[in-house]
Amino acid sequence: MPFLDKLQLWADERPDDTAVVVGGKRLSWAELRDAATVRLVETAATTILAEPNSLDFVVDYAAAVAGERCCAVLDPLWPQPMLDEVAQRIGEAQRGNSAGLAAAQAFAGGGELLDGRPDSAFLIGLTSGTTSVPKAFTRSRRSWQLSFDASIEFFGLAPEDRTLAPGPLAASLNLYALSECLYAGAAFHTLETFDVGDAHAAIGHDGVTRLVLAPTVLRLLSERGLAGGVDASGLRSIICAGSKLDARTLEAARRWAPNAAIFEYYGASELSFVSGTRLAAGEPLDAGGTGIGAPFPGVELKIMDDDGAEQAEGAHGNISVRSGMVSNGYLWGDDGQALRCFNGWYTVGDQGYVDAGVLHILGRRSDMIITSGKNVYPHEVELALASVPGVSAAVAAGMPDEVRGEKVVAGILPAYGSVTATQVKTGLDGLLARDKRPQQYFALSELPVTDRGKVSRQILLDWIKNNDPRLRPLA
Repeated sequence: MPFLDKLQLWADERPDDTAVVVGGKRLSWAELRDAATVRLVETAATTILAEPNSLDFVVDYAAAVAGERCCAVLDPLWPQPMLDEVAQRIGEAQRGNSAGLAAAQAFAGGGELLDGRPDSAFLIGLTSGTTSVPKAFTRSRRSWQLSFDASIEFFGLAPEDRTLAPGPLAASLNLYALSECLYAGAAFHTLETFDVGDAHAAIGHDGVTRLVLAPTVLRLLSERGLAGGVDASGLRSIICAGSKLDARTLEAARRWAPNAAIFEYYGASELSFVSGTRLAAGEPLDAGGTGIGAPFPGVELKIMDDDGAEQAEGAHGNISVRSGMVSNGYLWGDDGQALRCFNGWYTVGDQGYVDAGVLHILGRRSDMIITSGKNVYPHEVELALASVPGVSAAVAAGMPDEVRGEKVVAGILPAYGSVTATQVKTGLDGLLARDKRPQQYFALSELPVTDRGKVSRQILLDWIKNNDPRLRPLA
């Protein structure tokens, strides 16, 4: 495993059915199998893919994980020096593991598109990199097979589904969606480059039944789809990850895709799935809350302190899991804190608590703001602000402050027209304790997001520091 044995099965049973569509270009199951088999001849023991979305990417990826080969997928938009350094480090790490490299090279000579041993590493994952070199970790084939079985059960993915993940395949959310569909025998669709009109066209023309995307992209597609009269009634499920759904996004998605169940889940690259929730069509969401569902199938969940002691229900601490989906650990970048293990329970340092079986996310410890001795999680502030009338979305962060140590600042994206700081402060009554409230507000013309569509607190701070025209102090 993770998916090549299944690919062979679908190619034998349904050779002419669509497997993958990229920007309107199609490969059937038999065509994908045959193209990847031919590609095996020139595929090394370790492959580094840094390519934009294309059918060639999918073929290269399938060949790159055949046998006991290993693949690293890098973002082609990273600066070239970073791409070069990551490639060099991967080479050094693989040479350092001489036994594993020899086994992979021996198996890599085969010309059959088959899966290697379940415990062998097939994927080198990378945390998000901006200016610093990202950390790298490895995953076993078995870990993703277990992840596929769990996510297919939870999301209800069926062979007749047609999934659209409109983002870059270099992003783990989309690469996993591609792999999951290959495993499940369901058609996978993506775009060569993201474009709202192309995404809408794919949904209508290709009969897409399922979306996999970040909340910011869902809101963009939903709001513009409503404005342009794009029919999304054929969507049956929407899977969101990366940040919690806000009230405005959910409301727009409900009106645009009225027949879709909406899923949101929490996970981490190193841990895979942790918890999730399903909202049937029309079911309300606690958009202002921090809850994000019960443990995922196959996952045991505990809240533990920094010494590995289990916390009582309702007490804050490290979100810790025990499952077969956890990664193998880091090739480099391990500072002993990024992924910790407490007697078989793993955590990446995300903070939260459990109440009545529901996991509540507070945020990364590294994001925590300490203001006047009080611990404040930006995630908590953002959810409260997004529930204030007149606020479309919000981003919170901590800035150095001579009096408080740090002060909470927030960027506000108005829902319509303009909103004042007084209106926001009044709207927070009953939603957020006064000692957690922002000391300064900024009106945003757009959300500060990365090229992968994730809202970035660091970008907000950079905008404030540089007096960026996309924000102004809110009076």
